[in-house]
Amino acid sequence: MPHFTWALLVVLLATPAFAQRADRSYPPSFPDAKTAVYKTASDTELRLYVFNPEGWKDSDRRPAVVFFFGGGWQNGSPTQFAEQSRYLAKRGMVAICADYRVASRQKVSPIECVEDARSAMAYVRENAARLGIDPQRIAAAGGSAGGHLAACMGVIEQSDQASRETTSGRANALVLFNPAVQLAAFEGDDAALGAAAIARMDDRTGGRAKEISPIHHVGEQEPPTLILHGVDDTTVPFSTVQRFGEVMRKHGNRCEVVGFKGAGHGFFNARRGDETLHKATTRLMDEFFVSLGWLDGEPSLPTSIDEDRLVREGVEKESASR
Repeated sequence: MPHFTWALLVVLLATPAFAQRADRSYPPSFPDAKTAVYKTASDTELRLYVFNPEGWKDSDRRPAVVFFFGGGWQNGSPTQFAEQSRYLAKRGMVAICADYRVASRQKVSPIECVEDARSAMAYVRENAARLGIDPQRIAAAGGSAGGHLAACMGVIEQSDQASRETTSGRANALVLFNPAVQLAAFEGDDAALGAAAIARMDDRTGGRAKEISPIHHVGEQEPPTLILHGVDDTTVPFSTVQRFGEVMRKHGNRCEVVGFKGAGHGFFNARRGDETLHKATTRLMDEFFVSLGWLDGEPSLPTSIDEDRLVREGVEKESASR
């Protein structure tokens, strides 16, 4: 991987200029969602925005997904995944958009972002009974920096700080949209990453980048994972998730990587006008949950993209769950 690509990755993810691209209205307002405070930190009440299916009862044991927004750990809003949440709620899942602390609002590092994500997941599992959720079917999902947080919920064990949670924050499945899965040099990629890029991320994390770099922590029996990524993404290179997928499968884990040719960073977001890529990624997410046995039947979205535009790696056709 060229040196300039990695340098660009670290700089863009770490600066407000990039983060603004992923920002949306904040604080969010969802008339159709219930709210719950899962944690208070940095004098901030951090909330979950819960979208329930029609006919939901607190005695249900539904599968759930917790979405983490992108924004370079700098900005962003839970509104980013509102449309995906509403769709999955209509399909029968409990879908949750989580808030967490970011640098522009609470002056935190990515380390604290990971801690908040862990707290959010632990809260959902601990309160599964009143949320009408199956505590063994809770997925983590997110885009870019939010995809990084979701990946951490699958492959990184709880830190000393997060271990204060009385309930596990580990996800049972992962759906990652153009995620940052490598934050430090990995194996033979030291020269490609570059000393300057390593130093920048180490600076942001207080020398702890490797500690929260998902690819460095992959082992056996990781949650089944779907990655949706733009092949032409110049912010988080497609090759990084390809390598992550290879490492996951090498350890015997299910990890499906679907690349979209001609697509860049944030290609999956709901936007006015052409929603082809948003609908295509939402359908693939739906199909993934069907393959796990978490949803039934055909997705309500039509197939909206030519297969020739996709690069599929590690895709399983048969149902698989863990």
